[in-house]
Amino acid sequence: MAITLILFVVLLFTGLPLYANLGFCSFLFVFLNDFVPITVIQKTTMAANSFTLLAAPFFILMGNIMNTSGVTKRMFKFANVLVGNRPGGLGHANILASVLFAGMSGTAVADAGGLGAIEIQAMRDVGYDDDFSCAVTAASSVVGPIIPPSLPMVILAVSAEASIGRLFLGGVIPGILMAVSMMIYVSYIAHKRSYPRNPKPTLKEVWVAFKSAFLALMAPIILFAGIFSGVFTPTEAAVVAALYSLILGFFIYKEISFKELPGLIMKTIETNGVVLALVMTASIFGWVLSVAQFPQALSHFLLNLTQSRFLIILIINALLLFVGMFMEGTAAILILTPILIPVLTNVGLDLTQACLLMILNLMIGVVTPPLGVVLFVVSNIAKVSFERVTKATLPFLIPLLVVLVLVSFIPAITTFIPNLAFGAA
Repeated sequence: MAITLILFVVLLFTGLPLYANLGFCSFLFVFLNDFVPITVIQKTTMAANSFTLLAAPFFILMGNIMNTSGVTKRMFKFANVLVGNRPGGLGHANILASVLFAGMSGTAVADAGGLGAIEIQAMRDVGYDDDFSCAVTAASSVVGPIIPPSLPMVILAVSAEASIGRLFLGGVIPGILMAVSMMIYVSYIAHKRSYPRNPKPTLKEVWVAFKSAFLALMAPIILFAGIFSGVFTPTEAAVVAALYSLILGFFIYKEISFKELPGLIMKTIETNGVVLALVMTASIFGWVLSVAQFPQALSHFLLNLTQSRFLIILIINALLLFVGMFMEGTAAILILTPILIPVLTNVGLDLTQACLLMILNLMIGVVTPPLGVVLFVVSNIAKVSFERVTKATLPFLIPLLVVLVLVSFIPAITTFIPNLAFGAA
């Protein structure tokens, strides 16, 4: 196991695709321990044979369609009408639009890429400095994978054998807390820098904006209603979501032509192909860790290091934040889930709470240097240097870390709604 892990770390720095690294290291472990080599093939292919995993391509397709169908413009306009009259109004609108769009995109990169250009340009036009505009756009995108539907939650549910429905509902309160905490910080900065606010909207303006965004806003409501009522499973909800987005894009808003559909499907296939390759190879790597009893060894090590549940959770949070700084979220979820989720549940965390804690840590990583992918996306969209975007975004980590601490030590934040809907786990 030591040889396998050392090789894995070394290969991370060679540029070898992660799925190839995981597969090769797993095969090496099997070979060194005289297992039948066909085990690698069997375990890898079995991982792909998952009904739950079918949700991934459909949520990806939904996000791609929503990003090109005019939904983003309608969402931002509605959010701006609702909260734009507060100090730093467009900063608040930026965050609220991310919350609304999170119910359709499911990823931080989709949020930053889809809404980012509209939000940053709108803030520039009324006099916000680029640093603040980029920072609030990057930080608010972290809400995307926390509020359902969420692609990382689907991947984590498969890896941890958790309920997608419970994870989806468990993310609602943390997502709202993240938005509220960032809005508080935006209010502080707005007062300090005397940022402008919009005039108070009339009822007619609110109604017009709401009517324009209504059908898009119905997407997450339809998904939740269907899941709660038992009409469809969370996996089937992804198919419904993709179909609904197609209807909006082609027949209601009419901002997508049928000529664009093959390109959207190919983009979905490419993204899902990478996700599937990672899931398959991470599955065999997780089996290797299990056979070597690595999670048990880590749990034993931490319990010997300290008997304090509080300190163990802090150590795991620190580890996840560190990993999130250097590794893409989906890859980190697939590698670390079989290692850390058993440790977290062993120290008393509910499975839903443990999974949300992991996702929140790793999603904070997408706005943390040196490899925060959302920072690169926003930098490219705004044509502002990566260093400036990074420096401006760092203060927004404070409200996000406050929410992380709350999620870590107050179980009800992640378990109240799932227990209300499905009963206690």
